[in-house]
Amino acid sequence: MVIALKKHNIMLLLFLGNLTIVEISIILFIILLPIFLQVFAIVDLFGRKFEDQSNKIIWALIILLVPFLGSIIYFLVGRKAGVKGLKK
Repeated sequence: MVIALKKHNIMLLLFLGNLTIVEISIILFIILLPIFLQVFAIVDLFGRKFEDQSNKIIWALIILLVPFLGSIIYFLVGRKAGVKGLKK
C-alpha cells in the first residue's frame, strides 16, 4: 500500500512538473472561478433586502445547489429583485 501511495505521488509530481506556469494558472483559474463566484453571490445575496424573505432562501439554495450556473443566474436575474443595503 505504501508503495502504491509513493508511486501515485511520484506520478502526480511528474504530471505537474511537465506543466508550464501558464497551464497551471489556467487550471487554477478554472478551479477557483466557480468558487469565487459562488462566495461572491452568497455575500451579495445576504447584503440585499428582498420583499419576501423566502426569495432570499430560494436564491441561496439555487446558488449552493447549482454552483457555477446558479451564481450566474443570480447575477443576471435575482440581483435585480433585491435592494442593496442591509443597514438601515
